[in-house]
Amino acid sequence: MSAPADPPQPEAPRPWLERIGLAAVAAVMSLLFAGVAVAAGSGGEWILAAMSAVGAFMTIAVGLATLVRG
Repeated sequence: MSAPADPPQPEAPRPWLERIGLAAVAAVMSLLFAGVAVAAGSGGEWILAAMSAVGAFMTIAVGLATLVRG
C-alpha cells in the first residue's frame, strides 16, 4: 500500500489586475447578452429574450464573484 498523499495546499488568490481584467470581460459579455435580450424582445422572440437576460444576469454575478472572491 502506498502512503496517503499530502492534502492540496490552498492556492493564492488571483492578482488584482487579473481580477479586474476578468470582470471587464464579464461586463462586456453581459452587455452583449443584454443587447441580444433587447433585440429579441423587440422582435417578439420572448424565449430568446428571457434566456439572454438570464445569461446577462449570470455573467454579471460571475464577474462580481471574481472581483470579490478572487
